[in-house]
Amino acid sequence: MCCGDVRAEVDDEDTAMMSIIRSDDWAVMLDENGQDIGSEQMAELVGDAGNTGASRLSFCIGGPYGHGRQLRERANISIKLSTLVLNHQIALLVLMEQLLGIVQYCRPGY
Repeated sequence: MCCGDVRAEVDDEDTAMMSIIRSDDWAVMLDENGQDIGSEQMAELVGDAGNTGASRLSFCIGGPYGHGRQLRERANISIKLSTLVLNHQIALLVLMEQLLGIVQYCRPGY
């Protein structure tokens, strides 16, 4: 893929992501250069997001070439799920496993 094509793809994904995120969302950008957090910190992040006045928590997983400028500027926090670079499908699975673990921990017997 040519450099111009990569930039256009990132820009298109960036525009699409920004059209989904509402102004009152707490936006969490998943990025390989984000803060390295563990499961306990993820649970705290989810819990603390409820105290921000945000209407919803939005996790933003980038495509193969990462996130665009608009999302990087808009995100409330940037985290990484692993020190490994994960493709977006695997990142989604890891994120869902973490969120399910939080729900199960907070709601025993779930």
